[in-house]
This record gives sequence, C-alpha cells and structure tokens, in this order.
Amino acid sequence: MNAKTSKLIYWIGAVFMSLWFGASGFFELTHNPVVWDITVQLGYPPHFIYILGVAKICGVVVLLTPEKLLRLKEWVFAGMFFDITFAFFSKLAVLNFAATIDAIIAFTVLSITYVMFRKLYPATYERA
Repeated sequence: MNAKTSKLIYWIGAVFMSLWFGASGFFELTHNPVVWDITVQLGYPPHFIYILGVAKICGVVVLLTPEKLLRLKEWVFAGMFFDITFAFFSKLAVLNFAATIDAIIAFTVLSITYVMFRKLYPATYERA
C-alpha cells in the first residue's frame, strides 16, 4: 500500500471518528437525552459525562490538526480506545450484546485509522 492510499484511509477514519466523538461530546455537553440517559443508565455519574464531553471535543480538535501534535494524537487514540472499551463492556454488562454494535464498529474504524497513523508517522516524533 502506498503512502497516498494510507493517507486517504487515515483521513477517512479520522474524519469518521471525529464526527462520532464530536457528536457524542456535543450531546454530552448539551445534555441530549439519548446520549445522557444511556450513559446514566450505564452507571456513570453526571459530572463524569461533562468531563467526557470536553475531552472528546478536545480530542477531535487534535485529531483533525494535520501534520502537527503527533504525540498528542497518540494520547487521543488511547483515550478513544479506552472510551470505546469502557462503553463496550458497560453496555455488555448492563444492557445486552446488541447494544455493543456501535462500540464494535468504532473500535474497528479506530484500529484501522491508528494503523494508518503509525504507517504515516513511524516514530518520527520520538527521540532515542
């Protein structure tokens, strides 16, 4: 796979994840009943939902910043991974397997996007 294809796949994934997390963060900050009620049903406290919303919006800004903030993007990918993992297991424990489909899709897209990120930026920002 050439660099142009990798970059295209990366940006498609980054935009998809940004839309996903951006909408979720916005809905958490604006107390949207769909997102808010499910999150409360899963057992998370209200103050955590606001913190999560802010973190998601900040992560989207970093993820969509081209060619910069590469180390911080690693943290954004990690945060998204943990968010999706916690959502998956929380939904599995409290709701049912069918409720986890969104987390499975998000994890798949995030994994492909991260692999393309590492292919495009192979430790160019790390020092020995």
